[in-house]
Amino acid sequence: MTQYQNIFTTIQVRGHPEIGVPLPPEDEARLGKPIFEYWIGKFGYAQIGPIYLGTLGLASIVFGAMSIFIIGINMWASVGWDPIQFVRQLPWLALEPPPAKYGLQVLPPLNEGGWWLVAGFFLTTSMLLWWTRVYRRARQLEMGTHVAWAFASAIFLFLSLGFIRPILMGSWSEAVPFGIFPHLDWTTAFSIRYGNLYYNPFHALSIAFMYGSALLFAMHAGTVLSVARYGGERELEQITDRGTASERGALFWRWTMGWNATMESIHRWAWWFAVLTPLTGGIGILLTGTVVDNWYLWGIEAGIVAPYPDLYPDVVNPAISGAAQ
Repeated sequence: MTQYQNIFTTIQVRGHPEIGVPLPPEDEARLGKPIFEYWIGKFGYAQIGPIYLGTLGLASIVFGAMSIFIIGINMWASVGWDPIQFVRQLPWLALEPPPAKYGLQVLPPLNEGGWWLVAGFFLTTSMLLWWTRVYRRARQLEMGTHVAWAFASAIFLFLSLGFIRPILMGSWSEAVPFGIFPHLDWTTAFSIRYGNLYYNPFHALSIAFMYGSALLFAMHAGTVLSVARYGGERELEQITDRGTASERGALFWRWTMGWNATMESIHRWAWWFAVLTPLTGGIGILLTGTVVDNWYLWGIEAGIVAPYPDLYPDVVNPAISGAAQ
């Protein structure tokens, strides 16, 4: 039986460089001369280039670079322009949003959150330009736009955290700071402030879809790799003309769990699970503080959370009694 070569073999098949399909007359030319790199070929296709950026791609990179520069220069300034301390403390440095006293002011003082707004504007513009580029590339190649809409789901979560929810709350101070650990600290404080996000049903759905995505991708990747010797990684061929690789994979899962997806449907399962992860997460974020102030108390009222034991009956809970009013 024919056995195909894959990335786990020592053979790299090389032919003439693949330039790609012809571009429309109004498009710019692709950049760079194609080269082959042996070590890149150990992990995927060995050809590098040519690259197509176009006007949208170039503009996206420029706006993204400006955002990163503004964030980086502010972090560097926060350690007194000391390059050693900048590198040493980088995971803990942050560019914070404006304080609550400025509300939704369009441009507060630069050193009091104004730089955060400027950097956020450039970063958001970069993402939207890149999304438009991804969508247009797919349309011009006569592909489906699944990648663009999956990217849009991630952008929705990004905008929910840094733009939509702060507007609903009436203050930029509700947004997430730029920084590695600072944004994680913000997440922890946000969860504590609103009664533990674990009781937010949309947060729970987001976590379920995230773990489900990891499981589906692992199951699918493991199946394809296990039948790669029969050409299983040539998935388009297996979808249109089911061969022995597809048959063996399907038989394995029918024997293992009594049911199997097809070489086509598994990609729809994985796509929907991945897309619903940030989508449900963004909905949960938008409901927090705007509709629900305390997810733990909401969970008790909804009957999905067990109340804590009443060890100190004389203590009044102001959130329940209304004493805070």
